[in-house]
Amino acid sequence: MRVHRLSTRCRYTLQLFVGFVRRNGERSAHTHFLCQTILPVDRSAVVRRNMSFLFGNRSTKTFKPKKNIPEGSHQYELLKHAEATLGSGNLRMAVMLPEGEDLNEWVAVNTVDFFNQINMLYGTITDFCTEESCPVMSAGPKYEYHWADGTNIKKPIKCSAPKYIDYLMTWVQDQLDDETLFPSKIGVPFKRNFMSVAKTILKRLFRVYAHIYHQHFDSVMQLQEEAHLNTSFKHFIFFVQEFNLIDRKELVPLQELIEKLTTKDR
Repeated sequence: MRVHRLSTRCRYTLQLFVGFVRRNGERSAHTHFLCQTILPVDRSAVVRRNMSFLFGNRSTKTFKPKKNIPEGSHQYELLKHAEATLGSGNLRMAVMLPEGEDLNEWVAVNTVDFFNQINMLYGTITDFCTEESCPVMSAGPKYEYHWADGTNIKKPIKCSAPKYIDYLMTWVQDQLDDETLFPSKIGVPFKRNFMSVAKTILKRLFRVYAHIYHQHFDSVMQLQEEAHLNTSFKHFIFFVQEFNLIDRKELVPLQELIEKLTTKDR
C-alpha cells in the first residue's frame, strides 16, 4: 500500500475532499451493482480505522512528510476558493479550473489526490482481492486488463488483479516522483508531454475503480465504505469529464453507474 507525498502544490486537494465527504454524504441508488441507499459517512473515522492496515501491509517505499500551505500564499487563497465550491456540494463546480489558474497545475494536483484516494480505497479490500479470488485483472465478465508499462514490461502480460494493481500503483508513483513530469515547486514549467502522461495515469486508475465495483462491491458494503467509494468515484468522473482526460470507450465498464451517479447533476 502506497500513499504518495503531497507537496506544497497538491496538499490542499486531499484536505478539501476529506472535509467535503464528512459534511456532505452522498445518497444514491444503483441497481446493477446492488448499491443500497447511502448514508453520510465520517471519512476521518474510516481513515483512522484503516490507517494501520493501509500503511502496514503493502508499503514498500517511505512516503515523504506532507507540507503545510502557508497562510497568505497563493496556494492558500486557492485552497479557500476550492473549499467554498466543495462545501456547496456541487462537484461539477468544484472540479472546474479556478479562474486564472494553470490547467497543468490543476490536473497535477488532482491526479496526486486521486492516486491517494484510490490507494486508500483499495487498501480497505485487499483481504478480499487475492491471487485466488482474482486470478485476472477484470471489470466484470467482459473486460480484462493485461499489464505493460513500455519499459520494464514491454509486452502486455496477463496477471492477477493484486499483481496488476501493484504494478499499476508502482508505475504511477514513479511518474509522480519524477520532478520533470510533476515538478513540486510552483513556477517550474511542465513538460510538453505532461497531459499525455496524466491521461494515462487517470485511465489506469479508473481500472482500479472498475475492478472494485465489479468484483468487490459486496465487500465494500460489508465494510460500510460505499459512501466513500461512490463520492470518490463521482468526484473522479466529474473531473475527467470536465477536461476530457479519459476516452469514453475506456469508461464503458462502469457506464451504467456513471450515468446514475451523474444524471441528477446535469
